[in-house]
Amino acid sequence: MTEPPARYEDVTPGTALPRLTHVIRRGDLVRYAGASGDLNPIHWSERAAAGAGLPTIIAHGMLTMGVAMRLVSDWAGRRAVLECGGRFARPVVVPDDEEGVELVVDGVVAEKLDGSRVRIDLTVRCGGEKVLARPRAVVTLN
Repeated sequence: MTEPPARYEDVTPGTALPRLTHVIRRGDLVRYAGASGDLNPIHWSERAAAGAGLPTIIAHGMLTMGVAMRLVSDWAGRRAVLECGGRFARPVVVPDDEEGVELVVDGVVAEKLDGSRVRIDLTVRCGGEKVLARPRAVVTLN
């Protein structure tokens, strides 16, 4: 059963969102490439990734951001996200195995804004390292 969205009255700065753990496998990269139209070979070709100076195939940056925003939309409601942003700090390397790589997303209410809006600051890690810099979202809550 899905929890109801958070309510503006019930949150304060420092309120933690429930942690999200998500595994990305190479098959996910294929599906994302098809859905997004981002067919850059660093996301599917070992040779292209090596030629770009990468250790191996990496996840799409926007796939990583999308996983992070899933934490926010699950907590606030699917239509609640007004803004989101961040920068790509380091690549998410996806190994050629069935285990894939795990992203861990934590969020906290950073600020209550007017109009029932809340700013959420996120921390997105892979292998203990931050992969997004200053990821955040603004949501509206009921």
